[in-house]
Amino acid sequence: MTDSATGAAVSAAVLPPVAAEVAAGALDLLPARLRKRVDGAVAKAAGWPVEATDEGVLVRVAEDTAVTLRVTGGIVADAESAVCDCLLAPACLHRAAVLSSAPLALGGGAAEDGEEGAEGPGGSVAEDAGGSAGEEPGAEPAGVGAAGGGGPSLLTAGQADALGALREAATAVLVSGVAGSGAVHRAELLHAAHSARLAGLSRPAATAVRIARQLGEARSDDPAFRLSALSGELAELLDLVRRPADAAAPARRDYRPEGPLRLYGLFTEPVVTASGYAGATVYALAPDGALRTRSDVAPGGPGRALQASGTPLPGGCALTLRELGDGGGVILTSPTVSPDGRIGGGGQVRSVRAAGAGWREEPLAALWERPPAAQLASALAWLAEPFDSRGAGGDLLFLDGTVTGPGHGHGGGGTGFAVSGGPVLRLAAPDERPELPYAENLALFATRPGLALRLVARVVPDRPDVVRVLAASWTGHDGEPVRADLGLRRLNRSHIPAVRDARPASPPPAAPSALPVELDLLRRAVDRAVAGGRAVSAAAVEDELPRRLRAVGLTTGAQRALALAEAAADRRHDVLGRLLPADPEGFALAWLAASVYTAAATETLLLAAWAPPEISVG
Repeated sequence: MTDSATGAAVSAAVLPPVAAEVAAGALDLLPARLRKRVDGAVAKAAGWPVEATDEGVLVRVAEDTAVTLRVTGGIVADAESAVCDCLLAPACLHRAAVLSSAPLALGGGAAEDGEEGAEGPGGSVAEDAGGSAGEEPGAEPAGVGAAGGGGPSLLTAGQADALGALREAATAVLVSGVAGSGAVHRAELLHAAHSARLAGLSRPAATAVRIARQLGEARSDDPAFRLSALSGELAELLDLVRRPADAAAPARRDYRPEGPLRLYGLFTEPVVTASGYAGATVYALAPDGALRTRSDVAPGGPGRALQASGTPLPGGCALTLRELGDGGGVILTSPTVSPDGRIGGGGQVRSVRAAGAGWREEPLAALWERPPAAQLASALAWLAEPFDSRGAGGDLLFLDGTVTGPGHGHGGGGTGFAVSGGPVLRLAAPDERPELPYAENLALFATRPGLALRLVARVVPDRPDVVRVLAASWTGHDGEPVRADLGLRRLNRSHIPAVRDARPASPPPAAPSALPVELDLLRRAVDRAVAGGRAVSAAAVEDELPRRLRAVGLTTGAQRALALAEAAADRRHDVLGRLLPADPEGFALAWLAASVYTAAATETLLLAAWAPPEISVG
């Protein structure tokens, strides 16, 4: 997405982000007759021109009608900041359509010490879901029955009600599917998220907001929308509302003061989100062996990523994010650090330049010493953790190896790469926007078979033979190491020396086997339910899938596929032959079971594909 000039059409790329409660509240004001027309109005809003103003934007609905959005701190923060000049305002379709078309603001409040909230690298959203005080002291605990789970619970009545509302809203989205979930479904989900946040249930509230944001992206045909990502978020929420203890766990987002912090820069990654934010994040290694990050992310398009990489670190040392990531070093005094490793700013922070380290020098070199299979296991375990419990960079892989040429591995395409001590992989771009040079740089590597590379990459959970490459290092023409952030630096042939003898000394190891096609068919059935809802699942039931899953030894998968098909098609009759109402809860449970199984089976097979071959003796 790109920043728009004055007069461009309304879209997620030009409207400022809107606080979730403001977007949801706009629909509450509408009478029932108008609520039915919201989705049609949202479609029309895509053609309404936008004009920049000193305080925000003005959306021209007609010659005599306009909606004005006032921006505070980068977002439309309250209902009073969205005004329509028609006679029905504020209970009008114009205002509701504009607010429903806008991207949702990433956080629930201001970020700590000037640190920008961001939908961060690796698909995560570095946002604070809020989390204010819950019930009054002494409130009567409620049983889990209100939330739909089992076993004892320490939830208050308000928290149990909030979880129940989240479960109903998420189930309604699943039953309707992306195709049937319009502005009203999204508003109901946002209302439930807001109530959960006020009740202190920050984790499920944040997940619900992410789902609502992705629904908006899907409805606007945003190219960055990923159905698999939405499917994963829905599974997380439907699972979380059935585990009250985890749902009520406090968020780990507060920044806390930390002593002097010595950092060795590792790499810098551009950040461009589907929700209209962009910037850069630098990764650095601390003395305790953990990664830390510092970001500058704000509303904008891909062009802002390069700009943000030049943002200075806090504290006055004048070292930019990109300079730190490109081998720099820094000492921060009195910084604030969140539990997930994000570094805040603030007036107390002071910084001093320090010596950095190369990727083949300590302490950074130690990151590449772990076997690739062990790194993959850690990355998958990190992905399985609750969203707000993940530390910085837990999904990163540090790989050594040799370029094998273009299109090596299953499916062709990409850049072939034989991992030292591991399999042959295909190197893929984390982001294929033309403004970011990832794909172009990887294509250049493919023309240098035999080139030795040291990489920082990100795991692709459902692709055994693919990693997404963020940064690389190789030996330059002068024999010195070259290090490049592949999303920020556009390489050319002069940067990469030709390899004199590109023939490998021995045949490369075999590429990991692709996942069984039967498991992929089950995954597609899970995603198809999210896309089209229960009705599409019922119409697309494949009787052969359970049999095929059993034939390849995936017996539990066959049971999950059969249960999902039966739940989708289940329309029972009473004793008089009358059709009973559909059971949305039963469908949601069957879908959740199939989703959880598919994810677990994929992880197991992925680890097996990366495992080093056993060496027979004698």
